[in-house]
Amino acid sequence: MKVQDQIETFLQESVFGVVGASSKPEKYGNKVLRCYLQNGRRAVPVNPVEKQIEGLDVVADVSQLPPEVLSLSIITPPQVTEKVVDAAIAKGIRNLWMQPGAESPAAVERARRAGLNVIADGSCVLVVLGYRDH
Repeated sequence: MKVQDQIETFLQESVFGVVGASSKPEKYGNKVLRCYLQNGRRAVPVNPVEKQIEGLDVVADVSQLPPEVLSLSIITPPQVTEKVVDAAIAKGIRNLWMQPGAESPAAVERARRAGLNVIADGSCVLVVLGYRDH
């Protein structure tokens, strides 16, 4: 499947998990979350410490995401991404988008072996959806 097809498949879902969501506006974890919201999409922030980000209730980890979340944006260091992939596979997530800098060859390989749609080629959701910084 071409990357453009993978992106379209990812974006067809109705709710998106954002792993690595941050309450700090300058962080990419916050920008990705706001990008979904700016584009009229529903998103669920995932952060082990925060309780609310951008007015949304936060879940502590992937296992707590509601069942309608089948697409996951990952904005974490590569070592964390590997753990996120394992949790995503266990949860039944279908689509992963590893933002630039979050990719790990091991995580990509594990996710692909499990049959997930994996975007990890440097494509950025902020560019694809057209993020505006306030």
